[in-house]
Parts: sequence; structure tokens; C-alpha cells
Amino acid sequence: MKTIINGIINNNPILVLLLGLCSTLAVTTNFENSYIMGICVIIVLTFSNVTVSLIKKFVTKNVEIPVYILIISTFVTILEVLLKNYVKELYDVLGIYLPLIVVNCIVLGRAIEVASKSNVRTSFKDAIGVGLGYTLVLMIIGAFREIIGNNTLTIMDSISSLTGCKAIFKIYTPNNILPMNILIKPAGAFITLGFLMALFNHIKGGNKDES
Repeated sequence: MKTIINGIINNNPILVLLLGLCSTLAVTTNFENSYIMGICVIIVLTFSNVTVSLIKKFVTKNVEIPVYILIISTFVTILEVLLKNYVKELYDVLGIYLPLIVVNCIVLGRAIEVASKSNVRTSFKDAIGVGLGYTLVLMIIGAFREIIGNNTLTIMDSISSLTGCKAIFKIYTPNNILPMNILIKPAGAFITLGFLMALFNHIKGGNKDES
């Protein structure tokens, strides 16, 4: 449990390690895109970490990065094919950022730093922790940007063909203040991430002072 919590807080890929920022800024225009992208990264990260941990004894140092990238790209390709065939709308929404998981520093970094040096259990827990940390931050950014920037909260839209239901909630806010359309534009992603990082570091710093 400590490994998972550590991945969410102390090794949070976005707020602490500053990794995966391209996809973070690009896909968080609404809540649904955010949690789906997070789930995709968790799946790839978990399978990659476990596989790397299983074969680490057979991979020499001089070829480990090409081998790990090949493993990651295999799982990304499987995920991409499944989404393209069964959830085409979501595949189109995620666009280029789905195959770019192959070179996402979060996935490759955990494979090198943790999975290649740890047992399967530790590698699995690390992947879950870091993946959840990434997903939670995406969900917070996506929800904030959509609610404040568009007065909606999209739970299910792109995946409605898979789930059989559609849920886009209208959020009632003061018309003279909201929506702030800038938040659903590229600049809004930077603004939201900046404020979230500042808040996270303030809370984390406050907890250190108390201890």
C-alpha cells in the first residue's frame, strides 16, 4: 500500500516528476477524455512493468531500452486496435496522444527505474500507484476546465456506443461570470496546471512543516 500511495503523492508523474505533460495539457478539455486517457496509461504501465520485471534477467544493459520500448509499443498497439475497432469515437478523440504513450516518459521511466530492478509484486504496485497519480491529476484538471470553461461535466459521451448510455451534465453557474471559455483552450490547460501544482506544493510543504 505504501508503494501505491508513494506513486500517487511523492512520485506523482505530473505534479512532482513533471512527466507526461503533453498529453496532460492536450486531452483534458473535458472530464471523460481525462479519465479515459488515464485508464489507458494505467493499462499500458501495468502490463509493461510486469513484463519487464519478468524478463529483466534475460535483458542485457546495452539493449534494455530498445527491448522495453518494444514491450511498451506492443501493449499500446493492442490497446489502439481495440479502441479503433470497438470505441472509434474515443479513438478519434485521443488521436495522436494514444500511440505517443509508447514514448511517454512515465511508462519508460518506471520500466527502467523500477521494473528492471524489482520483483513483479513491487513493479505491479508501482505501476498502479503512478498510474493512479497520473489519472487523478488528469481528472481534476479535466473536470475543472470543463465545468468552469463550458458549464458541463461529461461522464459518458465518446464511450456511449460501448456503454449504451450518454451522460453530459449541465452545471448551473452565474451567467455574468461563467463560463470562462479560455479554460477549454490551450492557455487554460497551462493556467489550470500551474495553479494545481502551486496548490499541491503548498499543501505538501505545509504537511512537512507540521511534521
